[in-house]
Amino acid sequence: MTVSMYKISVPIFVQFLTALGAVLDKAAAHCEAKKTDPQALLGARLFPDMFPLLRQVRAATDHAVNATARLAGAEPLAFANDETSFAELGERIAKASAFIKGFKAAQIDGTEDKPIKITFPSGATRDFTGQSLLLGNSLPNFYFHCTTAYDIIRHCGVEVGKRDFMGTPVSL
Repeated sequence: MTVSMYKISVPIFVQFLTALGAVLDKAAAHCEAKKTDPQALLGARLFPDMFPLLRQVRAATDHAVNATARLAGAEPLAFANDETSFAELGERIAKASAFIKGFKAAQIDGTEDKPIKITFPSGATRDFTGQSLLLGNSLPNFYFHCTTAYDIIRHCGVEVGKRDFMGTPVSL
């Protein structure tokens, strides 16, 4: 059985980014209702050696944008990485989602065996196929950062649940 690379990437990224944006909106409302400093939540971490919420959201958007662009052979959307508020993170998610939605199935389907080489900030390189990049690297990292962002928010007392994390399935 053949699975569409498009259908297992673009709609999934959009669904979970949309859900993450809604969870961030609930976190912002929580801070306002409880009269707590949003920076405390944006800087919260599950453990000292983990990224704070702000960076978890950045990483989630980066994995979604970079995977989609690499599969399609396009230049990834570049972010300034200077967000400092819930509103700015919401804008980042909206930009990432719009960028991802801009790709058509014909640009991504058939990329299972496409060679993709990634150079990491350390200078190290790694060779992937489209399928190994998506299934073995990008989606797991994307889910990890979405989950960790959600967990930080939940741990800080924001009333969110599994439905908030999952969002609504998207068909594009």
